[in-house]
Amino acid sequence: MTVHDVVIVGSGPAGWTAAIYTARAGLKPIVLAGVLEVGGALMNTTEVENYPGWPEGIDGPVLMTNMQQQAERFGADVRYEFAEEFDLDGEIKTIKTDSETYQAKSVILALGSEYRKLGIPGESELAGHGVSYCATCDGFFFKDKEIAVVGGGDSAVTEAIFLSRFGSKVHLIHRRDELRASKVLADRLLGIENVEVHWNSVVTKVNGDEATTSLTLQDTQTGETSDLPVSAMFVAIGNDPRTPILNGQLELDEHGYITTELPSSRTSLPGVFACGDVVDSTYQQAITAAGSGCVAALDVERYLVS
Repeated sequence: MTVHDVVIVGSGPAGWTAAIYTARAGLKPIVLAGVLEVGGALMNTTEVENYPGWPEGIDGPVLMTNMQQQAERFGADVRYEFAEEFDLDGEIKTIKTDSETYQAKSVILALGSEYRKLGIPGESELAGHGVSYCATCDGFFFKDKEIAVVGGGDSAVTEAIFLSRFGSKVHLIHRRDELRASKVLADRLLGIENVEVHWNSVVTKVNGDEATTSLTLQDTQTGETSDLPVSAMFVAIGNDPRTPILNGQLELDEHGYITTELPSSRTSLPGVFACGDVVDSTYQQAITAAGSGCVAALDVERYLVS
């Protein structure tokens, strides 16, 4: 079996940046890009305005496609497979997918994160029937309908702004009395006529049989409940790192993110490096993910020659 210099798991900004750097260094990286999740979370973002070099903004899928093409230009070998099993101990690492087994001297984990669920009655039952975690994927289906967005951070506010183009009214439901989003986004949201913010409120149930018809809201201060008629609920309350698949082989923090020896990307196992949202519970931006992908690639180069 061929032992590769490096296998990169993940295809978001961190994974593609690591692929660009390791490919330019002549390490011939194998990139396990996944199947349905190729490109990471930015594949669900219509417009990225804060990535340097794009003064007019750029669509998330276009940015990810450009990164992939750049990595492939330098020789990255992209495989559309999902990593299912890891053996990261020892000098040679093994990664199994549904169709292949790969061995490598080093591994870069750019596993990213996944949408966090509310865990309330009706949420899973009505997923795909009015319950969604991706506004850009499903917003169009609810044109001229009343829509709810749950959350108060940048992601929730961005989704509410986007959905205001489609919905007759957008209800932003936030458990606190002020938004956690950046001021520029919050000001933009509050200036949109068809957006209403429900302060100090949480969703306790999604109602409907074959489709979402309303949400049960509870006031976090008084405990009173009310019914909010909507056709869709978009959940934007953050992400969870995709680390359960590692089966405890690496040290994680209390929130499940991979811990690294800062400022490096070294993990608790020699030859294993991590970058992107799977190590970052604070910033989770495309530019910070890309930067950490660069760090991981440089760390791999040094590791392989040491």
